[in-house]
Amino acid sequence: MNTNQDIRVACVGAGYFSRFHYESWVRMPGAIPVGSCNRDLEKARATGLPAYQDILQMLETEEPDLVDIILPPVAQAKAIRTALDFGIKWMICQKPFCLSLAEAKAVTSEAEAAGATIIVHENFRFQPWYRAIKKAMDKGLIGRPLQATFRLRPGDGQGPKAYLDRQPYFQEMPRFLVHETAVHWIDTFRFLFGMPSAVYADLRRVNPVIAGEDAGYILFDHPNGLKALFDGNRCLDHQAENLRQTMGEALIEGTEGSLDLCGDGSVELRGFGKQERQQILPPSNHDGFGGDCVHALQSHVISGLLRGTPFENTARDYLDVIRIEEAIYRAAAEERKINLETP
Repeated sequence: MNTNQDIRVACVGAGYFSRFHYESWVRMPGAIPVGSCNRDLEKARATGLPAYQDILQMLETEEPDLVDIILPPVAQAKAIRTALDFGIKWMICQKPFCLSLAEAKAVTSEAEAAGATIIVHENFRFQPWYRAIKKAMDKGLIGRPLQATFRLRPGDGQGPKAYLDRQPYFQEMPRFLVHETAVHWIDTFRFLFGMPSAVYADLRRVNPVIAGEDAGYILFDHPNGLKALFDGNRCLDHQAENLRQTMGEALIEGTEGSLDLCGDGSVELRGFGKQERQQILPPSNHDGFGGDCVHALQSHVISGLLRGTPFENTARDYLDVIRIEEAIYRAAAEERKINLETP
């Protein structure tokens, strides 16, 4: 879709995280937010946009070019199919994407058959520190990468009131750490290091008031001999004024040096055998979520629509992330490494 006109954007959903979507659309060059739909009409009205309870009524009235689906997985497929039936050709859909791999595959195929494109709103790969790390690696600044670790430490998971002030449904999710949170790093590791060939996982529940796992280790085998470790524990913290800025710390090590991601969003480069460090990305000065990654992702989509730049994380591509997630849970249940190249 290449056009000289602004893209009309209609949003479905007005829950906790949607604030970042709406705030981004309001300041987005090339986009005009035209409506908000939510079953709680007052929440839709609170966005300041024309408010609706019925998605079809919003589509018929506002005639958007792009629909931004900011709903939990249980409601996504119905919203996508309603938009497809109306003739919408461009959609963004929040993660986790659909209720299962089977549902995600079905919805993706239906969209493709209708000539429509869905981009999954997997925004962590758009955080500025991961873009800086990717650029440094592509330049060969650390040589051949051999080891990578991300330590998730958001510090929000202790006690009986964990998550209740922000996203209370977290307590009831039977699959939590991987399905809701670590999925960000499944995709980010894939972005940084390539598609993994095998996974191993050791998962556990630390806080007894929640239904799912909230801590664990996930080991990824990536191309060219690189091993990546996701080390997550939502009950522990890291050194940062804003624990939700990066949600943890990372270290990527190569034959010629290493890259450190700090809790303030800065990235430092240290050459192999050297003591001094060079800051290649300063601390983030954005006081919102994740270095303004929501805006970066939505800008990426608008650029694709207006200028034809290639899309990252189309629904078809994102199916690999769901397959990896399923393999992680299988690896934990069977207590063995799962090869992703064979069933």
